[in-house]
Amino acid sequence: MGKILRDIWILHEHGIAVFSRVIDPNIAPQLVGGLFSALFKFAETLSHGGISNFELNSIRFTIEKINHFIFVTDSSKNVKPKRVMNELKKITKKFFELYPEIAIENWNNDINIFKNFEEKIIDSLVESV
Repeated sequence: MGKILRDIWILHEHGIAVFSRVIDPNIAPQLVGGLFSALFKFAETLSHGGISNFELNSIRFTIEKINHFIFVTDSSKNVKPKRVMNELKKITKKFFELYPEIAIENWNNDINIFKNFEEKIIDSLVESV
């Protein structure tokens, strides 16, 4: 199917970036985590359903909230939204297979347990430039 996702952030609903893979090293994961978490909560308040995507110039951000986690990815606007969402759903499935709800419920805020997640989703991510 091809690699279509550029960056990915996995956030706890309180804004902690538990995992990120970002091409641009100038983007601070925790800062972005707080921003996306606040944006999602704002959208939830306004629409009672949250936000599923938004666009900037040539980039589309796609967002999926499952359990207490917010998954955010970006891709080219040229990629069909359904294709991006399908790829994001594969990632969320892998995440919860590797980190079952029992382990997550007992999570002690140590983000190091998620550091090897990139190895599991590398087939979905565009190569670093």
